[in-house]
Amino acid sequence: MPKEQEILIALGSNLGSEIGDSAATLKAALAALHRRGLALRRCSRIYKTPCFPAGAGPDYANACAVLHSAETPAGVLDLLHATEAEFGRQRITRWGSRTLDLDLIGIGEIVLPDATTQAAWRALDVAEQAQRAPAELILPHPRLQDRAFVLVPLCDVAAGWRHPLLGRSVAEMCAALPAADRAAVVPLQDAAP
Repeated sequence: MPKEQEILIALGSNLGSEIGDSAATLKAALAALHRRGLALRRCSRIYKTPCFPAGAGPDYANACAVLHSAETPAGVLDLLHATEAEFGRQRITRWGSRTLDLDLIGIGEIVLPDATTQAAWRALDVAEQAQRAPAELILPHPRLQDRAFVLVPLCDVAAGWRHPLLGRSVAEMCAALPAADRAAVVPLQDAAP
């Protein structure tokens, strides 16, 4: 039997769903992931974050979670996509508003498909990021080190996890972001899952 691994995910919503507002949608998504066999170990607070890219829609509710599973990386991604679909996610516009966004951030020390490809996607400029999406799973998530809306909540649950290629912890990557980016990620009151 494959070994269980620690899985880092980021959750986001700026439209809410049939379940309720964005925060309620994130909480319900965690329960749905558990039903699909991804065991929740830790979850961050829920944060209000500015829409990314700026002006593309309402502000987001964001959180991060640590899950455990023996599922393959591709299998985990399939479960995340199935859960997004359950909550009405439609992939129409890249970086558009969404009912639910579940991003696979990292699985242990796994690098996919290889270090060179992961580094190439990590180095894309913002204009290319907005236009291109990888045809294969890239791990760790190539934008992880750039996004306060991921790193701030991830510090709640996995501050010591180290990026296997950059060698920096979540806490170190978060501290390296501009202070204004970190300050824009604000905890919602009484919204912890």
